[in-house]
Parts: sequence; structure tokens; C-alpha cells
Amino acid sequence: MTVPFVDLKCQYQSIKTEIDRAIENVLETSSFVLGKAVTEFESRFAHEHQVRHCCALSSGTDGNHLALWVLGVGPGDEVIIPANTFIATAWGATLCGATPVFVDCDSESYNVDPGAVEKAITPKTKAIVAVHLYGQPANMDPLIEIAARYNIHLIEDCAQAHLSEYNGKKVGGIGEIASWSFYPGKNLGAYGEAGANTTNDDELAAKCRMLRDHGSSQKYHHELLGHNYRMEGIQGAVLGVKLKYLEAWTEKRRQNANLYQNRLEGVGDIVLPAEMSYAKHVYHLYVIQTSKRDGLQNYLTSKGVSTGLHYPIPIHLQKCFSSLGYKKGDFPVAERLAERCLSLPMYAELTLEQIEYVTNTIREFYS
Repeated sequence: MTVPFVDLKCQYQSIKTEIDRAIENVLETSSFVLGKAVTEFESRFAHEHQVRHCCALSSGTDGNHLALWVLGVGPGDEVIIPANTFIATAWGATLCGATPVFVDCDSESYNVDPGAVEKAITPKTKAIVAVHLYGQPANMDPLIEIAARYNIHLIEDCAQAHLSEYNGKKVGGIGEIASWSFYPGKNLGAYGEAGANTTNDDELAAKCRMLRDHGSSQKYHHELLGHNYRMEGIQGAVLGVKLKYLEAWTEKRRQNANLYQNRLEGVGDIVLPAEMSYAKHVYHLYVIQTSKRDGLQNYLTSKGVSTGLHYPIPIHLQKCFSSLGYKKGDFPVAERLAERCLSLPMYAELTLEQIEYVTNTIREFYS
């Protein structure tokens, strides 16, 4: 049996008629940039996440940049970022001319450690980015308290956390502003690059919309130095169709995670992901730990099971950040996860038969 890491074609086939009709409508109306499909998606996405505003963008990386940009982050500022995240989180700071300051993560949730955040604050600290990694929200209450006490901004990186909840509240409206990715493999994925910012602040929302469109709120009237971060009409149309299914797809992911949990409990030295008491985990990724990570991955590959590594080189040890002076041993939790974590196949269309094959193959490896 072959089990892909993610099966976007299977998902497309399940909603093909609606997707094709939505794309065709964009072609017929020629609303290729922004337009009605994007506006409707913005409204519905904001509603689903219990937030006032959604500003649709051309990528999640743009969202990381814009979230800090609208808050006035710039040269000379520092932005605290977890060492255990995808590198695009840090681009938000570097694109503003600011310096990313990395901190270690919690060993149980894999998300940023609030205690480490507070220790990293300096007079130059302008913002904290809380990443909701793998689909599980960061522990926000301590971060909110720290941000308020030191008068610094708190941003959410929700790239992997669509419909995730923290203490019963949807992510995306807990910090001042949030960034989102709709990269094709995400829980809510476009058919190309796409992203967004969400916020409850009317002024930040208005500024986002201007900066994404060349600093303009009216054509040929440019009030701010801006950029071109506009979402394409086809991506808005695709996301609008998919959003209707997101809640059902999310519950299927959670069911699949539960099947993995039951079938892998006590197998070898595997450490299973923990859903924190404050969290509703949406399992963008199902990530296990093992000291035999590379051997297990090779064995699964030989048996037709695709896996992923998220992330094999911690962000503070990436060559592009060598000038910041970080070294191996600075963030032991993130570094240990980088050596031990393995992502198993996870998507809504994953079948019981496929999960049984994956877990049986893992049991074979340990036997």
C-alpha cells in the first residue's frame, strides 16, 4: 500500500464540481485580483474565527511581514520568535528591518515557552510572535500578561491553526493581529500561494488593506509607502468553497489523530503529541518523537509511507542567521525536537485502512 503524506488530489475530487464552477465564475467576470470572491471569503473567514476583520493577501509570508509592519516595527527593534517554527515566521521581522530574537519552546506543547520569552525581553523588544505550531495554540494568557506588563505587541502566527481554539476562543483574534497561510497543504489551502491577516482593531485593518494595495485606499491616491500583497480572485474563490467544509475536515483530522494515539500508545520509545488542557488541536501535522527517527522514516519510506520532518534544523542554527551569533546548545528543547520529530501522514481524507497500515508498519519496525 502507498500512503501519501497529504493527498490534495483526493480532496479536489470530493469537491470538484463546486471548485470548477467557482473558478469558472472568476474567469467569466475577469475579477483576477481581489474582487467579489475575495471580499466574500474575507467576511466568512472573519466570521468563522470570531474576529472583526480579515485582510486577504498573496501569501502567509506577506501576512507575517504586514502584521509587524502595521504595528510600526522597524530597524533597531527586536522581535521575539520561537526557535521551533518555519523560517517564514522570522521573515516578518527581517522584512521590517528588525532583528529576530529566538527563544526555546515548551517540551510538551512544542510551542513557545512564556518563561523564555520574558527572559529575552530588552529595551529594544517591540513585539512577540506566538506561533500556534502544528495546529495547537500557544499558551496565550501568560504571553498576554507579559506583553501588557512590558508594553510590547503580541502577534499570532496562525499559519497551521485554522479553527484552532484557546480556552474555547478561536485563534486569530487573541493577539493584536494575526497572520495566516493558505499554502496548498494547509488545513485550509488555496490552489497556489495565499494568506491573510486578521484583527479586531479597525485602524490596523484599514492600514493592512492600504499597505497590501500600494499604500492606497483610493486608486492612484497613495497615502502610505506600500506593497503589492493582494490576493488573486481565483484563490479567493477556491478558499470560499473550501471554507464550507473546513469544520468537517477539522473534525476528521481530530478523529484520525485519535486513531493514531490509540494504535501507537506504548510502541517503542515513541512520544505521542499531547493536546494541552487549554487547546483544541486541529492537527495540521501529527508529529511523533523517537530516538530512532531516521531509521523509522527510512523503513516507512521503503514500505510506501510518506513522512515529513518539521523541522530538522532549528531556526537559530540556519545559515542565514549565523550573524546573530547563536550556537548549538542555546535552545536544547528545540534542538532535541529537531533530531527526534517525525510527521506522519495527516489529512481529512486519510482512511482507517491507511492509518492501520501506517501504524502496523511502525509496530513492525520496533519489533
